[in-house]
Amino acid sequence: MIKSCFVLIFILLPWFSLTWALVPPVPSIQASSYILVDATTGKVIAEYQADEKNPPASLTTIMTSYIVQKQIKQGIVSADDQVPVSVKAWRAQGSKMFIREGTHVALSDLMRGVVIQSGNDASIALAEFIAGDESSFAQMMNTQAAELGMTNSQFVNATGLPDSEHFSSARDLAILTVDLIRKYPKHYELYSERGFKFNNIEQPNRNRLLRYDRSVDGVKTGYTRAAGYCLIASAKRKDMRLISVVMGTESDDARVRESQKLLTYGFRNFETINVYEAGEVLKTAPMFYGQEKAISLGINGGLSITLPRGVYENIEAEISIPKVIEAPISKGAIVGELVLKQETEVLYKTSIVSMDDHQEGDFFSRLSDYFRLLFSD
Repeated sequence: MIKSCFVLIFILLPWFSLTWALVPPVPSIQASSYILVDATTGKVIAEYQADEKNPPASLTTIMTSYIVQKQIKQGIVSADDQVPVSVKAWRAQGSKMFIREGTHVALSDLMRGVVIQSGNDASIALAEFIAGDESSFAQMMNTQAAELGMTNSQFVNATGLPDSEHFSSARDLAILTVDLIRKYPKHYELYSERGFKFNNIEQPNRNRLLRYDRSVDGVKTGYTRAAGYCLIASAKRKDMRLISVVMGTESDDARVRESQKLLTYGFRNFETINVYEAGEVLKTAPMFYGQEKAISLGINGGLSITLPRGVYENIEAEISIPKVIEAPISKGAIVGELVLKQETEVLYKTSIVSMDDHQEGDFFSRLSDYFRLLFSD
């Protein structure tokens, strides 16, 4: 349980220098780049060359499915829409779901073809349906990437087929995956399906971790000669979800093995704690010149943090607010600061805000508070 105290201090923010000294080093990961992220807090647990620009291969199609799902949510297209299959889609190179030129396929089936079978034909058909052609769809992908803060990504197609101008990074792909899971949890369930039968052809999900680890429920494999063997994996154990990205491994076995090592390291050595619920009142303080004599203080939204195991019991919460808080004050207005500390080390800090709107009091109430302040310490 976090211990609370009331002080008037301000602290600059270092990050886990002492706390993380208790954690074993990250195991050796045989990949050109990798990252391990907590999906709830966004905390990076381990990384290596995570901002390096690499060919993402079929990991690209996470963005493809993201764009299509966003269009569905906005009501622009429907999962029941019948999508025409062009010659270009039919002739797509690489992995396919085997759609036929001149036919129409349900958008929902194409989404399964993209997610489960890495169908390049399905990706192109969806791109053409949404944007008219694949190039225009790639522009939509780049716009979305910019909105998400994917600063080391550029897309020129919907499939991940090789192109020198098509690249992403382990960090960017983690950002994309986290946002996909948060915004579109129902759609994300497709990534856990182990196979899909279309046109009398049964194809398994290429993510073998789905069969090896019950906590894994996604997300995507990728391979080209330039990219090597890549894998984004997501696993949830109790209330903690981790996302691992490995790029440029030497084989299918290697990408599975290295992903397992990262996930095992994260779950074994770290925990994600829900410190405060959304709307929770953390402090009640006197208020002056208002209709009410007290103000409820908290933080915007809930608060969860990722910490090395065993550290949480030694954390203290310090709330810093002014000695005098005056009305009027709006709900959400910043009043002070919350700092979480372990001994002298600052682990996290955020703003303390008013939980309600507070109007100015009448003349006699304000006069009373004036004298109350005048004769207070």
